Amino acid sequence: MAKPNYAFAKRQRDLAKKQKKEEKRLRKADPSSEEQAESTEPSEDTTENSLD
Repeated sequence: MAKPNYAFAKRQRDLAKKQKKEEKRLRKADPSSEEQAESTEPSEDTTENSLD
């Protein structure tokens, strides 16, 4: 059985944390752009119905 690569797992966690922190910083810097981005994205329900 292979041993777990803890260094890789830690780096992945750190990268995810860093990305989330950057996204949060951008949202706080310009909250109006977030509202526009959300309104332009189609909801998941409409995409599922269009496939039928």
